[in-house]
Amino acid sequence: MKHVLWAAVAAVLIMTGCKKEVQNSLYEGITFADERMERGVKQAAALWTEEDGSADEFRAFVETHYARTEEERTALFESLSRMMERLNESADMLTVELLKPTQLTNAGEPTDIDWIMSGYDAKAHMTDDLFANKVAFITILNFPFYTLEEKNTLGGNWTRRQWAEARLGDVFTSRIPAKVQIAQAEAMAAAENYIADYNICMDRLRTEDGRQLFPDGMKLLSHWNLRDELKAHYKGQSDDVQSTKVDEKQEMIYQVMQRIVRQEIPETVINNETPLWYPYSNRVESQKSKVESQNSKVESREPDTRYRKILDVFHAMQQVDACCPNMPTAIIRNFEGDIEMPAAEVDSLFRALLGSEEVKTVAAEIRTRLGRELRPYDIWYDGFKARSNMNEDALSAETRKRFPDPLTYEKKIAGMLTELGFQKENAEDIARHIVVEPARGSGHAWPCVGRNEPTRLRTRIAPEGMDYKGYNIAVHEMGHNVEEVISLYRMDYYMLHGIPNTGFTETSAFLFQARDLQLLGYGKQTMDREAVLDQFWGMYEIMGVSLVDMQMWQWLYAHPAATAAELREAVIAIAAEVWNTYYEPVLGEHDCVLLAIYSHMVNSPMYLPNYPIGHIVQFQLEQALAGKEGREWAETYERWYRLGRLTPNHWMHQAVNGSLSVQPVLEQIR
Repeated sequence: MKHVLWAAVAAVLIMTGCKKEVQNSLYEGITFADERMERGVKQAAALWTEEDGSADEFRAFVETHYARTEEERTALFESLSRMMERLNESADMLTVELLKPTQLTNAGEPTDIDWIMSGYDAKAHMTDDLFANKVAFITILNFPFYTLEEKNTLGGNWTRRQWAEARLGDVFTSRIPAKVQIAQAEAMAAAENYIADYNICMDRLRTEDGRQLFPDGMKLLSHWNLRDELKAHYKGQSDDVQSTKVDEKQEMIYQVMQRIVRQEIPETVINNETPLWYPYSNRVESQKSKVESQNSKVESREPDTRYRKILDVFHAMQQVDACCPNMPTAIIRNFEGDIEMPAAEVDSLFRALLGSEEVKTVAAEIRTRLGRELRPYDIWYDGFKARSNMNEDALSAETRKRFPDPLTYEKKIAGMLTELGFQKENAEDIARHIVVEPARGSGHAWPCVGRNEPTRLRTRIAPEGMDYKGYNIAVHEMGHNVEEVISLYRMDYYMLHGIPNTGFTETSAFLFQARDLQLLGYGKQTMDREAVLDQFWGMYEIMGVSLVDMQMWQWLYAHPAATAAELREAVIAIAAEVWNTYYEPVLGEHDCVLLAIYSHMVNSPMYLPNYPIGHIVQFQLEQALAGKEGREWAETYERWYRLGRLTPNHWMHQAVNGSLSVQPVLEQIR
């Protein structure tokens, strides 16, 4: 145990950058009552500055605020937990209100001041304030920090209370000044606003011979709606009904995506319903007059805005780096801090599937079904799903009738949960904590962080009602909402609320999304071979996308002074390299850049790896759910999501008595 303790202390000493002798002088003469006190004192000393007080004042602080009895410790733990919940909740509720004009369509058109306030961080000064009034130091002193290695090594013998104390120890591990937090919030908000308004007017696209392929009024958000429209054009086909032709609409969307990634897209066609755009030649036609419309030209491309936004976020993260020497890069904070899986481990996990022979097996199956050679965009092949053999127009007609507006969807949530197996009273209790709101962007779930606020389901709903694509996304987001309610409102300790990492809430979303047709009355979802193939191909697609995102951040840290143009070329090269290694052998086309299309790379740094992690967890949970229906299914789901914020390693062992692995899905493909 002693070597583990000193490893943790060393990590915190590195974090502060303080000289060892200065730290020693702070706690010189203090008699440590136990190992926990030694850990807490040394971690607190590592963050103590001259402005906080002298060495004598530090020793007096320890004597006054160290909880020596179990009764004192319990009272302090409960007070700090209550305080953290109220602070988090209040800041979150303020943020929600400030963001409504820029995130919701029912809040009116956002003004200049709304866009400015969208970058305001209600928690920016909280850390400064809590260090200044010594609450942060009291927390560190009594509930010290444990490294990821320690949590994984020691956590198997911890009680729920000890886990909650360890999570309290995660709250104050650095001192990030308010101005740095504000800069980060502003950069993230600017990137989010850029993406939320990045629409392509599909009815303005033209083939080289002048034909319009998409219906009037169709406007698709990049990348989500572009991808989903592409997927919608896969038709379920039996072996004796095949087409040897590529789909013109899919090919055009593919061309648009490449223009976006390469920043060749004309700036004038982004979110603009006026000009005609020929994506293949990249020509633009003005619609001002008949005379002008005879003349087309290649308009000025978007000036690397996509990559400037990424750089702005990166530079904001660099300011945070200086405050976190124990996790001195956003990469380390994201993987070892947030995901709680080292980046190298995640990378290896993904490559184990990407490089497997099973990829070729599934690709051959898709090739047979399509009756043609595969194209790069077939990474989004959607023919394994049950709905692939169903008429999407008919499904959309049904969903529009059922869900004409957000409020109607909200009122039906309890009934949908009952259909999945939640008991009526339980379903109604969960549903009353979920609010449905109309989103400007693609839709998302906004979690509740305190037990006096709801979780929010944001989704796009057209005036004529929710089409099937929107419904499918809404069910996905509802999976997040249900997890968020259970992992907060049903949690034994507030400090354990939530899940191990974002991938685990994505798992919940996937579990619900896979049952969207069941909720429409089309029978229960089963883990047959089609479902296995669908999940495997989904992992194959998103793992490559995630590797590109991860390698882009590695490149950024290796080239911190890069320009937007240099970053653009680097991303193109990274995307091409990953493609050539894992995708060209089965999908063709050398140096394809399609893996860099995801908007998350702009507005959600290193979020993408959470999706394949979520898919891997989902597959293992689906195996555990096999044969469970109705009430048993719902009770098993709830038991899992009441485990709370353990590390991924401990959560999986308690849920399914196993580790996170791609082997189960590979075995099912063989």
